[in-house]
Amino acid sequence: MQHRTITTQYLDRFRDVAGTAGELLPVTGAQRRFLLARRMDPSGRAAVVPLFFTFPRGSVDLSRLRSAAGYLAALHPALRARPVTVRGVPALRAADAGPRADRVVPRPGESAADALRRTLADWPAEGPPLRLFLAAETAGAEGREILAVAMDHAACDEASIGRVLAGLTDAYRDALGPGDVTAVRAAGELDSYREAVHLQLAAEARASGPGSLAYWSARAAALRPAPAPRPAGSGTGTGTARHRLPLATDDSRATAFPVLLDACAAAARTLHGADLVPPLGYPWGGRPAGAPPALGCFLNTVLHPATAEGLTERTTSWWDDLDHADTPFDEVVHAARTAGAAWPGRLDGLLTFEDLTHRPPLRLGDATGCETHLDGRPLQAPFAVSVSYGSDLLVRMAWDRNRFADHLAEHAFDTLLATLRTHTATAVPVG
Repeated sequence: MQHRTITTQYLDRFRDVAGTAGELLPVTGAQRRFLLARRMDPSGRAAVVPLFFTFPRGSVDLSRLRSAAGYLAALHPALRARPVTVRGVPALRAADAGPRADRVVPRPGESAADALRRTLADWPAEGPPLRLFLAAETAGAEGREILAVAMDHAACDEASIGRVLAGLTDAYRDALGPGDVTAVRAAGELDSYREAVHLQLAAEARASGPGSLAYWSARAAALRPAPAPRPAGSGTGTGTARHRLPLATDDSRATAFPVLLDACAAAARTLHGADLVPPLGYPWGGRPAGAPPALGCFLNTVLHPATAEGLTERTTSWWDDLDHADTPFDEVVHAARTAGAAWPGRLDGLLTFEDLTHRPPLRLGDATGCETHLDGRPLQAPFAVSVSYGSDLLVRMAWDRNRFADHLAEHAFDTLLATLRTHTATAVPVG
């Protein structure tokens, strides 16, 4: 009897509805997770990926930027598709409406950063996947504006972010708009996107066989997750901390990532308790072999138990995990529950790693945006660590202040940095 996975069942159900519901696009495993999380969120909040850039005041032509964003949306199905549910089956439907590009006016007493945070927090899930918001500073830095380039996470991954920035730069320079995308080219991009998604789903189905599910069941068996959320912190909102660390000359992404996992595991045990093994998650992935380089969401959230193992053992475990990294997160959770693991599927921490060496600058006309980071946005886990890998490591940690007292979270961040400092000079080589 053929093994039935969540992915194969989803594809069967999608084919049943796609023939009678017009032009529908299937969703990847990651998109399934994001759309399910949105439906289960009491406010229907979408997972949003925002990037922030400062520009000299008056240097950005918002109308021209709106046209450039419209050009990208007309070209790339992921940037104009809207989530739908047809007879219980999640899917995407390409829409004709373009992205938003609006000026945000700070309220009295608000900074540009506050105004943008407020605007992003009010993000209506039914709107376009790509939105741009421009806000001028009102005090202390009147000569600058902050531009937010924000995307629904169900429409983008790390590779897509770089393509969006490059595409905005080129379309703004050439004064392109949605009318510059021919019907033939739009149809070709739609076919490429559909092909890439089907190849992604095929890869996910192959990675959901009995062997892979048994592997993840064994990994999940080691978990001792934190208890269900209970207010225990010192305030409301999000606490934050950040620090820059130098890179050793021989550091690479392959050597840096297991070191970061080790540091995050140490922080997680500090926050949740040394006697627990909290589940961490991190996004990983890319287009499957042979897939067109379509813009979209081609990644997975990979489970990592925050055990107390040493760096050498953790590096080995990480490489083993990568051999099974295409298994969709919902398959991992189902396999763990079926095997009796005491894990409901909730993550106690998230690690996001962005490689700035692969990200082009955002240049709008004669001005190049300087990327900045605005903290204080909603979290998808009790704590989250974001690391930007460029000429150095920019390490940022955010935590739910209703879950953790600030002094405890700051101690966890110090533990994370101390672990990184210990390892960055003598990183374990991999590969």
